[in-house]
Amino acid sequence: MSEIVILSGSPSEYSRSDQVLKYLGTLLKQENFSVTHISIKDVPHEDLFLGKYDSPVFKDIATLIQGAKGVIVGSPVYKGAYSGVLKALLDVLPQDVLQHTPVLPIMTGGSMSHLLALEYTLKPVLATLKGHNLKGLYLLDSQIDKQKENPIIDESILERTNKQLYYFIELVNNQGALVSTV
Repeated sequence: MSEIVILSGSPSEYSRSDQVLKYLGTLLKQENFSVTHISIKDVPHEDLFLGKYDSPVFKDIATLIQGAKGVIVGSPVYKGAYSGVLKALLDVLPQDVLQHTPVLPIMTGGSMSHLLALEYTLKPVLATLKGHNLKGLYLLDSQIDKQKENPIIDESILERTNKQLYYFIELVNNQGALVSTV
């Protein structure tokens, strides 16, 4: 079994982003991956606010991510970018925490006007952490039903999500070849 880390940057108690990430985790488990969910809500607020680089929680998160075969990072769009609390967490992680790791970035937002937040905000910071970014997914809030086990209610978005997820799985499964060519 391979380890996948899913990192949620949503500070909301019950968010669309979280529901999509949980659903992807379920699909990955069906493909015999072990999945670890990390939510920004579970990070001690004081450590995050004060940027305590030496926090045991941050060290544990970094160890989990560095040991992962692949990482999925999701966030809602806030003011044209990913959540500030996700940025605060990413800022205290080691500069190369995602080195040689396939990363699937996912964002959710209220309108198509935020579509480029994925390209101009989340993907660049993940690349700075040395992640191997996939194309990524942007889902509209209207395409997600938080009450359903499969929250993605738009068929075309569900198809695109499945394609991206299975491409991610392919990269994770071939990660040894990727690292040896770098």
